[in-house]
Amino acid sequence: MGFERASWVRVLPFAAYLAFFLVGDVLARLGVDAASLRWLYALKVALVAGLLARFWREYTELQVKAMSATVVLTALAAGVAVFFLWINLHADWMVIGESAGFDPRTAGAIDWPLVAIRIAGAALVVPVMEELFWRSFVMRWIDKPDFLSLDPAQAGLRGFCISVLLFGFEHNLWLAGIVAGVAYSVLFMRHRTIWSPILAHAVTNGMLGAWVVMTGAWSYW
Repeated sequence: MGFERASWVRVLPFAAYLAFFLVGDVLARLGVDAASLRWLYALKVALVAGLLARFWREYTELQVKAMSATVVLTALAAGVAVFFLWINLHADWMVIGESAGFDPRTAGAIDWPLVAIRIAGAALVVPVMEELFWRSFVMRWIDKPDFLSLDPAQAGLRGFCISVLLFGFEHNLWLAGIVAGVAYSVLFMRHRTIWSPILAHAVTNGMLGAWVVMTGAWSYW
């Protein structure tokens, strides 16, 4: 089994998410004002959520299975730990490029609908999309094209390292991204359910969103 349907239904939502960065850049070059471009995030999240819903039945790893209290608490703790590391790993050498961030203010006042959409997207949609792509697909596919047949606990060092590094450098805060990638990958391998890293990822992003709004550190978005 090569790069077939099981692969691309996990790639497509992620690719659609990334495509909006290009769309935003093109529209900015065409003169669309920054305030209007902020609403692209709502369209991006809606499209990704729609794709996830469309292919939901094919994401066999998302079939709901009860997680033990230990698994849930471990995932929650990991998500909290990653959040605190994320906001502290920002020395110059830990950063690549610059982040434009996401400033939801209009004339100095916070646009709360924008904030709600941003946090909901980051905490509810992005974790599912990214964990399906990076952990369930990429980490296992590198070692075995028939990735769904590979038990997460048996994922190899090559797939682990490559997926973690790529996930890290997907972010402006590359070291924080690598740390997060390691944490989420270990959860997937140890607990053998994608819902563990999804839960941790959701906690990290939700806490980050609340912290950004409280501190005004918009560049972290």
